[in-house]
Amino acid sequence: MDESTTILGISALYHDSAACLLKGDRIVACALEERFTRVKHDPGFPEHAIDYVLAQGGLTTPDIVVFYEKPILKLERLLETYMNEAPRGARFFVASVREYLARKLWIKDRIRKRFGNGVDILFSTHHLSHAASAFFASPFAEAAVLTMDGVGEWQTTTMYHGQDNTLIPLQELRFPHSLGLLYSAFTDYLGFRVNNDEYKVMGLAPYGEPKYVQAILDNLVDLGPDGAFRLNMAYFAFNRGLRMTGSRFHSLFGGPPRPKGVIPGQREADLARSIQEVAEEVILRQAGHIKDLTGSENLAMAGGVALNCVANGKVLGSGLFKKIWIQPAASDAGGALGAALAVRYLHLKAPRARARDMMQGAFLGPEYTNGQVKAALDSHGWQYRQLDQPEMVERIAEMLARGQVVGIFRGREEFGPRALGNRSILADPTDPEMKARINGKIKFREPFRPFAPAVAHEAEARYFQPVTENPYMVITTTVRRELWLEDRDSEPWYAKKSVIPAVTHFDHSARVQSVKEATHTFFHALLKAFQARKGHPVLLNTSFNLRGEPIVSTPTDAMRTFANSDMDAMVMNDLLVTRADMGRKPPALPRRHTASRVQAMGPGGLAVGLAVAGALSRWPLWLTLLFGALAVLLLLLAVLRPSNAVVRAAIRAQKALVNSIGTFLLYLTYFAILSWLGPVSRRNKKVETTSWIRSEPVESISFDREF
Repeated sequence: MDESTTILGISALYHDSAACLLKGDRIVACALEERFTRVKHDPGFPEHAIDYVLAQGGLTTPDIVVFYEKPILKLERLLETYMNEAPRGARFFVASVREYLARKLWIKDRIRKRFGNGVDILFSTHHLSHAASAFFASPFAEAAVLTMDGVGEWQTTTMYHGQDNTLIPLQELRFPHSLGLLYSAFTDYLGFRVNNDEYKVMGLAPYGEPKYVQAILDNLVDLGPDGAFRLNMAYFAFNRGLRMTGSRFHSLFGGPPRPKGVIPGQREADLARSIQEVAEEVILRQAGHIKDLTGSENLAMAGGVALNCVANGKVLGSGLFKKIWIQPAASDAGGALGAALAVRYLHLKAPRARARDMMQGAFLGPEYTNGQVKAALDSHGWQYRQLDQPEMVERIAEMLARGQVVGIFRGREEFGPRALGNRSILADPTDPEMKARINGKIKFREPFRPFAPAVAHEAEARYFQPVTENPYMVITTTVRRELWLEDRDSEPWYAKKSVIPAVTHFDHSARVQSVKEATHTFFHALLKAFQARKGHPVLLNTSFNLRGEPIVSTPTDAMRTFANSDMDAMVMNDLLVTRADMGRKPPALPRRHTASRVQAMGPGGLAVGLAVAGALSRWPLWLTLLFGALAVLLLLLAVLRPSNAVVRAAIRAQKALVNSIGTFLLYLTYFAILSWLGPVSRRNKKVETTSWIRSEPVESISFDREF
């Protein structure tokens, strides 16, 4: 194949939409749509991310566009699920099918409209995209590849053997038997948001006891010695309803779900600890099974469950594999990259010249020049000082050593959920009050949430065991025992558990970022400068954002976040800004009420139709004239000011009318057809067993077909 071939990978329409551009065997750029729209986990079509990655590659149109999954296969799974559950689940059927008919089935048309007829449009499958993002981007020439998430088309867990430029499918588990959905069920039950707050369950777990592990294994999960499992669906509702859990689940664990916004108590901590331990056991057994299948000494992982860094640490500590590599953008965002890599190596059969970590430290997103940063600061009257790198490092290290909190905005943005030093908030990890300050006055988040340490790579073994050597903050390890402290006086949330208390969790664990000088020169130099002052080459590193917001992307995002928090200073490329330098606050994000003239003319067109229908149907003249006058008014307003309040209200009314009609028709379809087909289909359904399913060969996927 031509090494100049450009492949655009897209993930969209579920959560964490993203775009990635591959040119030859080089990742040119990757970006999440949420960073541009400022809507956390934005599921929309990633227009902004596509524009960015193409601009980064100097393109307007790539050679190939690939979508990360097959929407028609996913719809097939949904329809079969509805039929198996009918007549239950009518609301779920209506909500899901309406979403598919409105957006998800027409993704090929959306891409064709964006790029025209001159581009090849291909489709990967969900878990193959995850597997490709894990293996082909890894430093391994050969590896066992394990992917785990909620669900793709049908698969929930898959095992592959990666060899050079091939992925050999081995075994899989299928919906509804999903470790991701099991964990999300507890996330929902504990009062957190599904597909958003699973990490909060993981963070809450160390404060609890594993009191409910046996209840989970006895009632919810039939777990085999090889990691295969079945869920007892009598306890769950995600296959038929808009909630994750059912009444039997609530009875088993002593009551209804915790209301959102209420600080969790001991019962919630015990439940979190219990499901975390069950998840770890499942993953360890699956890791052992794929080790037996492949004999590999390397493991590559992706999928949303692969972001469970505590479980990853247990796999690392088990000694099953010599080396573990986890895709830093392991969720659906990474599927965009994986789809592009799958096309290159599996569809186009390109040779894989040498195995290397292709992620470039995950620094694959937008960056801004000093001129752009100065323009943003000047436009709001902010002051700043420009410093060269050595002077900036010394200045910031001194501020951190004095207990100040500093935001970092420099270089290319990270791709994935972790801030790794370019869009970070840094602080002194030896300050026992720092965790409370950042949680309470800077991030505005729950008090039990932990913070991660960034450590100079060469010093990691002095602080943590086992050593992760991981630059992506996706593996949890343990602070060395000789550094532990016993603190029985503080509240559990803020107990001082080691000599670096602000980054040591309640169980002495820590999610480590190992910083190499070659990968991140500025951050490594800052760690060494901090060590010269406080004796530890370790800093608290958390993402540069406020609670509920995406990580900052633009200079204005950084300024807005800085102005609305309690940070002391901010580095913006070579510019230093302190609180005393602030001028006017950047404006709040605009409300998304914009409408095109074509969209705005819709309600007027509907009024025209009603006026014509009235004239033809001999309605009272006054009613026909009323609709006619309304049509003229709405059309004039749409042409002159398409985003005014009247037009926005008319658009909302039109959507409500269309949705009501659509909902009625879908309910009619459900009860007229599926409600009686469901019992018929269940009559001949085979009893499922707790065992792995043999995967189909990759060749059967057919990248050039949507199904």
